[in-house]
Amino acid sequence: MKWERHTEFFTLTIKQANSDDPQTWPTPPKFLHSVLADYADQIISASTLRVETANRWAGSVEAYGLDKPAGSRIGGDDATVWSDFNLDDRHINRFLLVNDCLDNYRLGRMARRLFDIETYRMMAMLALPEAKALSSDLQYYEAELSTLSNQHAEQHTSPAEPLLSALTLFSAKLERCGVQTRQRFSATEAYSSIVFARISEMREERVGHYPQLGMFILRRFEPATRYCDAMNRRVETLATSATRLNDLLRTRSQVEIEGQNYKILQSLDARASSQLKIQKAVEGLSIIVISYYIFSLMKLGLESLSALGIDIEPNVAATVLVPLGTLIIATLTWRVWKVKKH
Repeated sequence: MKWERHTEFFTLTIKQANSDDPQTWPTPPKFLHSVLADYADQIISASTLRVETANRWAGSVEAYGLDKPAGSRIGGDDATVWSDFNLDDRHINRFLLVNDCLDNYRLGRMARRLFDIETYRMMAMLALPEAKALSSDLQYYEAELSTLSNQHAEQHTSPAEPLLSALTLFSAKLERCGVQTRQRFSATEAYSSIVFARISEMREERVGHYPQLGMFILRRFEPATRYCDAMNRRVETLATSATRLNDLLRTRSQVEIEGQNYKILQSLDARASSQLKIQKAVEGLSIIVISYYIFSLMKLGLESLSALGIDIEPNVAATVLVPLGTLIIATLTWRVWKVKKH
């Protein structure tokens, strides 16, 4: 008995002696029935490989109870393997291997390949129900994305925010769908590659009019894996299309925002220009007012001196005060100009 732990499953291999009766196939030990009784619904695959030598086998594959079997010469024409892929009453698939000249090492390798084909084939098929369920969801998502695309093309003058919100919600649902199925589809791709490799390693050759074992498997297995791969690619294509539409909408929204910003800047520029004109007018009026007050103060000063008995000739006063007032006004004007320049 050999127990092996894998990533998603474990395998149990039991070696037993053959019965002399070709119709009697090896059965699992009785204690194993009680152990596995509680896990019957979790068994993915169960297979029996009966190995016979070329000089001891019954001479006819039908003698072993295989109905319309598929068979191939394998291992460089050193052995023959048969199976009808019909489950018996214990839900076990049966393989018959007639060994011509395989040594123990090659025989063990060939048995391992047959078990791998059956195990990984069934593990790969776990994605098929999910792919079928996903197909209807993808039809709905494709219709929804088409509607969003049409709205984007036809409503290019309307605001982009409502459409962008709807697309964001759509992308979230699509991403959730992808997360739920991506791991299973990736596992199917890995398992199917193992099945194809094991079939290739058997180096099959046709036996009479019987269908080849590997061809029999591939004709039923390959379409299922391609269907799962197609569903996975549909999800990826939808995600890519949604991302591209999202980029277009964000570009459109950005252009709208830039247009609004341009209008705001124009408004601010016009307001600043008006304020500058007002400021210049105020500065001009300020200089006039200051000049008026300066000359008023000079006049009051002269009147005060006259009241004190100090008379100053008008010509002398004009000669002194006019240049002084002009100098003060020029100084104020220069200071204002310097402040504006900085």
